[in-house]
Amino acid sequence: MSTSTKTTPTITPESIRQPRRGSLIGDGLTVAKRNMIKIKRVPDLLIFTTLQPIMFVLLFGYVFGSLAGAGASVQAGYREFMMAGIFTQTIIFGATITGYMMAEDMQKGVIDRFRTLPMHPSAVLFGRTLTDVVNNVLVLVVMSVTGLIIGWRISGGAIHALWAYVLMLLFAYALSWVFAYVGLRVRSPEVVNNASFMIIFPVTFIANTFVPSQNMPSVLKDIAGWNPVSTITQSARENFGNLYAMQAPGQTHAQVDKQTAYTWALQHPDLYTLGWTLVLLVVFVPFTTAAYKKAVAK
Repeated sequence: MSTSTKTTPTITPESIRQPRRGSLIGDGLTVAKRNMIKIKRVPDLLIFTTLQPIMFVLLFGYVFGSLAGAGASVQAGYREFMMAGIFTQTIIFGATITGYMMAEDMQKGVIDRFRTLPMHPSAVLFGRTLTDVVNNVLVLVVMSVTGLIIGWRISGGAIHALWAYVLMLLFAYALSWVFAYVGLRVRSPEVVNNASFMIIFPVTFIANTFVPSQNMPSVLKDIAGWNPVSTITQSARENFGNLYAMQAPGQTHAQVDKQTAYTWALQHPDLYTLGWTLVLLVVFVPFTTAAYKKAVAK
């Protein structure tokens, strides 16, 4: 009669302290799902996601449109002109949700609970920024439908329009890493909101978002000409086919091109925007990751 020896695995202090790491994508998707459920259950965030974009389109379209000049055609032209600016401003403000939610999770100790789970260390950041992409897609859909209702049209072709949306989402994704870093460095979510508003509000208005930047005073005109917000808006107008929506009678397309694209950045808006997107990701992905590791190590 033979006996078999059963081997018992050795348990060391290191194996107890170090939980098994999961995959970045799998754990990140789980965190993103948790964030989306939280947005659905928080009325303030749900209102921002759905109702506020509609309010922006209607408010800017009809209030600012009435200032563009008399006549239904002029006001309709302005509504086509301003849609690209509304898209850009809204997704940039939407990126601040990352910073707010990161600061809130830090304040409430949610990050401490994540630290005890067998998950990839960067999954929280990946899931948080991925949530903003999903949120921005929803916002763009709601705003696009609202714009179509008030008379906005896409005349640049489906492929060009799709590229306009993709470029906006890429830039917003890069910005979400910036605000994630801010959220990890401040003490409360309210600081994120206040600081973000003070920075984003002037940046989005000293641009060609709602008025032609070539009509601004010289200093502001130069700032707007190199502002990445202007290049995103310029790219969207070109790809949506709305660049000539406010073209004056007797004015040619070439004249409009010369007036609106008065800097190298505005002449190459896609390339310039992609450059900014790459720079923000290269700088802030490692900075934010390091800040997160430092925060969970405390």
